[in-house]
Amino acid sequence: MTGVFQHLKRGCIKHCILSAGIWLAASAALAQTNNLPVLGDSVSGVLTTQQEYELGREMLRSFRAQAETLEDPLMEEYITSLTYHLAANSQLLDHRLEFILVDSEQLNAFAAPGGIIGVNAGLFTYAETEGQFASVIAHELAHVSQRHYARRILEAQSSSITNIAGVLASILIIAAGGGDAGTAALGVTQTLSLENQLRFSRNNEQEADRVGIRTLYDAGFDPDAMAEMFENMMRMRTGSQRIPEFLSSHPLDENRVADSRNRANAMPQVENISNVEYLLMRQRALLLYNDDYEFAEQSLRRQLPQLNGAEADAAQYGIALAQLYSGQFVAATESMAPLLAKDPNRITYVVMEAEIASTAGNYDQALQILENHLDINPNNYPLSFSYAQTLEQAGRYREAVATLEDLSEQRPTDINIWYHLAELRGLTGDISGVHQARAEYFFGIGEFGRARDHLNLALAERNDSLTTARIRQRLEDIRRIGDRFYR
Repeated sequence: MTGVFQHLKRGCIKHCILSAGIWLAASAALAQTNNLPVLGDSVSGVLTTQQEYELGREMLRSFRAQAETLEDPLMEEYITSLTYHLAANSQLLDHRLEFILVDSEQLNAFAAPGGIIGVNAGLFTYAETEGQFASVIAHELAHVSQRHYARRILEAQSSSITNIAGVLASILIIAAGGGDAGTAALGVTQTLSLENQLRFSRNNEQEADRVGIRTLYDAGFDPDAMAEMFENMMRMRTGSQRIPEFLSSHPLDENRVADSRNRANAMPQVENISNVEYLLMRQRALLLYNDDYEFAEQSLRRQLPQLNGAEADAAQYGIALAQLYSGQFVAATESMAPLLAKDPNRITYVVMEAEIASTAGNYDQALQILENHLDINPNNYPLSFSYAQTLEQAGRYREAVATLEDLSEQRPTDINIWYHLAELRGLTGDISGVHQARAEYFFGIGEFGRARDHLNLALAERNDSLTTARIRQRLEDIRRIGDRFYR
């Protein structure tokens, strides 16, 4: 039962991210399809907050069907916490945020109307400091808070893009799995036209820089970090490395770098303090895209004597991580010992300690470690997910299901949780539960037809009256949402 579903998840989710311009065209077309007021009579007119929220969720579902996501609860939790902190210090009015971590080593991030925040894991590898990393997200949040997407939709509507409904149809073909057909229907000329006309203007970029720098400063980061990140990108563009994906939709020149530097210099100086948690996430990303673990370990060992504080702790963690990945469980345990002695309640260290034990087959030890810390941090996402995985490895499937069911209530749109729930319910013989979890997974990637099919299969099983009522209600919810966007 697991093989087919795994093929569906890994096989049809290709890393073929659509351009921001095409997404904007889709938003406008969706609004027209549903008779929503798209924009007012001037550039300042926008969709209502609720309409942007609904369109953003539809964009997210389709995006998930196109992009290969990364399942790393620690990175996800870090990005979530950082972005909420930045949003609280920004001009963003609607803080109903939702996140997607893209499995790509390229430098990229995006924010879309409705509070959709996307980050490539590769951003960690290019941003040397937390401030640089935060500057990219602050810039993207500024695009949303200043309604730049809505402005570009308005301009696109008054331009030569006349067949916007046809563009949407092609996008839906791609989302449904017919990638080649959808791309062919769009055509190279039309795609380039959309990208050129919907790309952010120079004024948009300058405004996002200005507002983003202020957000960065108000959130406690060095505002100079944005210029530093821009300079990193400029060096990449002029060097032999591949041009960052970020620059394809955010053109960068020397004037923007200089302007960012000048704005930062006009603000009070902020002390740079290294955040060990960011540096730990950076080590995870660096090792994710470098599978020469022996080389990574030796490189970090050479650096370690010249490091201190947070940088030294992160290097030590990277050494332990490389040892774990190469199967050196005893060595990894020894490498983690000084970090745990120094900071025994840091969740990143605790998850690592448990992962070393479970990978070595010491499931009871791993579970005890996680249970101790879940008592202190109930419902913590990385701890709970690691606990469920360890229960599964130990063959305690029903307990793993119960843990993931609790998580699904906290994170109902997390498709990774639904994917694993479907697998585990199958192992417990809960066929109705398998179909219900698969329905939520397919709903999460915009496959409404498959979601309804699985719910109907769940109805055919022996269910109690409450479960039957819940399934019927979910069928109605999905039908209503599908009709709203695809009628």
